[in-house]
Amino acid sequence: MKKLMLGNQAVARGLWEAGCRFVSSYPGTPSTEITEQAALYDEIYAEWAPNEKVAAESAIGASLAGARAFCAMKHVGMNVAADPIFTASYTGVNGGLVVCVADDPGMHSSQNEQDSRHYAIGAKLAMLEPSDSQECCDFAKAAFDLSERFDTPVMLRTCTRVAHSQSMVELYERDERPLKPYEKNPRKYVAAPANAVARHIAVEERMEALRAFAETTDLNRVEMGDTDVGFVTSGTCYQYVKEAFPAASVLKLGLVNPLPVQKIADFAAKVKKLVVVEELDGVIENHLRAHGIRVDAGKDRFDPKGELSQNRIRAAMGAAVPASLKYDEAVPGRPPVMCPGCPHRGLFTVLSKLKLTVLGDIGCYTLGSGAPLQAIDSVVCMGASVGMTHGFTKVLGPDAARRTVGVIGDSTFMHSGMTGIVNLVYNRSIGTVLVLDNSITGMTGHQQNPTTGLTLQNEPTTAIRIEDFCRGVGVKRVRVVDPQDMAATEAAILEELASDEPSVIIVRRPCALLKYVKAKPALSVDPEKCKGCRSCMKIGCPAIRFTDKKASIDATLCVGCGLCEQMCKFGAFVNPSKAKEAE
Repeated sequence: MKKLMLGNQAVARGLWEAGCRFVSSYPGTPSTEITEQAALYDEIYAEWAPNEKVAAESAIGASLAGARAFCAMKHVGMNVAADPIFTASYTGVNGGLVVCVADDPGMHSSQNEQDSRHYAIGAKLAMLEPSDSQECCDFAKAAFDLSERFDTPVMLRTCTRVAHSQSMVELYERDERPLKPYEKNPRKYVAAPANAVARHIAVEERMEALRAFAETTDLNRVEMGDTDVGFVTSGTCYQYVKEAFPAASVLKLGLVNPLPVQKIADFAAKVKKLVVVEELDGVIENHLRAHGIRVDAGKDRFDPKGELSQNRIRAAMGAAVPASLKYDEAVPGRPPVMCPGCPHRGLFTVLSKLKLTVLGDIGCYTLGSGAPLQAIDSVVCMGASVGMTHGFTKVLGPDAARRTVGVIGDSTFMHSGMTGIVNLVYNRSIGTVLVLDNSITGMTGHQQNPTTGLTLQNEPTTAIRIEDFCRGVGVKRVRVVDPQDMAATEAAILEELASDEPSVIIVRRPCALLKYVKAKPALSVDPEKCKGCRSCMKIGCPAIRFTDKKASIDATLCVGCGLCEQMCKFGAFVNPSKAKEAE
């Protein structure tokens, strides 16, 4: 039977068919749906971990117990998980262990474009790279086989286009695997220096065996055609090359680490010109050049920045590019914006008004950096806002501390903000941190996290209370505010900034898009009272429009949050909810 599947959905299907029992991940676009789909299979235990490092460690533990185990993350999540994964390369596995990393060329939802193939090379791990949904399923199964055959974790690399594109997948039954017996073996599994020295020898021997395997495996295949040009490529670039030059010869690499040397050399000998097409860094190209294999075109033609495409490849090769579809009118730009009723809007309106230095973090609230709010000064990585607030204020002193806050979401706080709070207390900082608790992991699509009281399967569990944690590690000044009440929020921020010790303000209101959050009736504008001052436009709400020098409300977007009311000095906004209460 065949089924149309997203790449991520197909990876999950491959996990199930391969007999995987355990999945632990942290949500990160474009990898999130793999774990959500895996949770739909009764035979797979699936969970959200607080961060990628914990997810990887949990999967390593499940592998040690004898189960086939898996974890998924986006490319920047690999930075967090690298510590256990690099050492697991030395210890090897018991049950098969697969780590999926989803890169994001073009930075559709990421802060950088790092190339995860460098991690496979650095950690000395095999890496597979599928190019469509069928291969997502097949390569997930192949990865488990390689893991157990070569006693190693195996990395599966996808990208945004493969993860979120659909193609047909042939479905098979599950290959149920019994647990492998666990045997105590400290020399293998205890990564102390004396043991690790011997394990490094095993790692190098394993890589030699994998290099030999790379020369013969069907994961790397040659498709001979016109020999004027031969393309060496992998992943989604294979699809682009086949569409742009369907008659050309292609060496498609499915195993991208280690790469075959002789197979590529033999292919190069059969074509007049050898072209390497790969997104981001020139990993394949550098490999070829290091082994003396000629490369006639590579990163000198194909930009290491952003995504490639069929037309970008055609243009780089000097081929004709089909004319683009033209529209009679220009399509307006649609920059990302906070949703109507977003609980973060009120807070950032206050922060913008106070003109504070705001050190931000990764989440929906990153949108507070855009116009018209422009309230965030920096965003680096998950959890960085807390540590940066400490360092920033320690250097610039108490006066700067009274004009500086860090902002971090509830899920991000659980991910990597907690240790920053400990650092604030331990090193006697006087920084103020705002935890934006919208009761969900919002940016990646409403996943549960340790603060919500529900597991991935929506089963009740212990909800970690952020205020209890902060008090437990020694923060004495902890308070909770509602960002919809901008006056109270402003007063709380000013009071905490004036203190001489670390403080945490939990800015709590559920995401407006959660199913249990009911929208209120839309507001309207009394045109007689509207003076056209545009104060309401400062909050950047997409439900407010300004036409004929007057504000108006798009009733199809407005959720009745009332922030615009608080901005208007002339009482021009009509709030039916308040009118009903008055009755």
